[in-house]
Amino acid sequence: MDAIILQILNGLDKGSAYALIALGLTLIFGTLGVVNFAHGALFMIGAFCAVTLNRILTLSHQVVDPTRTDFLGNPMKVDVPYVFDMFGEAAGQSIIDWSVPLAILFAIPVMVLVGVIMERGLIKFFYKRPHADQILVTFGLAIVLQEIIKYYYGANPIPTPAPEAFKGSFDFGAMLGFDPNTIIYPYWRLVYFCFAALIIGAVFVFLQFTTFGMVVRAGMADRETVGLLGIDIDKRFTIMFGLAAAVAGLAGVMYAPINAPNYHMGMDFLVLSFVVVVVGGMGSLPGAVAAGFLLGILESFASMREVIAFIPGINQVIIYLVAIIILLTRPRGLMGRKGVMED
Repeated sequence: MDAIILQILNGLDKGSAYALIALGLTLIFGTLGVVNFAHGALFMIGAFCAVTLNRILTLSHQVVDPTRTDFLGNPMKVDVPYVFDMFGEAAGQSIIDWSVPLAILFAIPVMVLVGVIMERGLIKFFYKRPHADQILVTFGLAIVLQEIIKYYYGANPIPTPAPEAFKGSFDFGAMLGFDPNTIIYPYWRLVYFCFAALIIGAVFVFLQFTTFGMVVRAGMADRETVGLLGIDIDKRFTIMFGLAAAVAGLAGVMYAPINAPNYHMGMDFLVLSFVVVVVGGMGSLPGAVAAGFLLGILESFASMREVIAFIPGINQVIIYLVAIIILLTRPRGLMGRKGVMED
């Protein structure tokens, strides 16, 4: 039982990242009809927003510390972050420690701006082009963004620590009545799952209960009719592209302490996220979220030693096998609209 609970937790962790990226992909496809292969790069840019803010907060200058001396007895020069000068040492250290959560505030305007520029500067010219053209141009854009990040940040992963308060692990075994230390799970991964649930819930509330969201949903169903009512649906769809970019970026920000950001992390998640979107149903937001968590849990169970020993390599292909089975039996996906991908 403890192994099952642990794999479910691992699956929810992976599923959170899949669901957040797939949610943004589905928003873009559902509103604009664009297959955006640059969406994984937005996840990567979000992670590097956390890296960038951490570097900004740790910018320092040298001062002479008379209380410390080198081996010759001379006073040593030490690096003092500028935030220490601005807020004091205790508050400055706390700000640096919480750089990843603070990066959320930094990433939101950056990601919205990147999304709007991407949509207005390039993608709007491909709305009426075949999906193959959209895939080629957005995949090329993803490679360009990836190489830009590689040029400025290097090819090696950059560790980005979580706040000190969340560096431990939670003992689920003791809480559930099992032996202590049988189900240990890192605090930050639990924070990531809760954060993903909050973002997913906020997106659904926004689309379901706000006037803006209702107009967008109407435009997703019948763009031409909404336009004839005098509503600038193109402007709203541009804003939705920016919001979808922000969702992917926030997923990347909070994922930075889990997996050290590197220039190819967007590509690592991109293909899996597209599989999630297709399995859930193209254009279906609930389907993208449900498929994300479902496939995350299946992948987690397939990674167990007992399963790999019985079927070697199953953990590498389980998501694709599930996708094949679902698309053969239900081409529109789990929750896709009738007629989508069924022609």
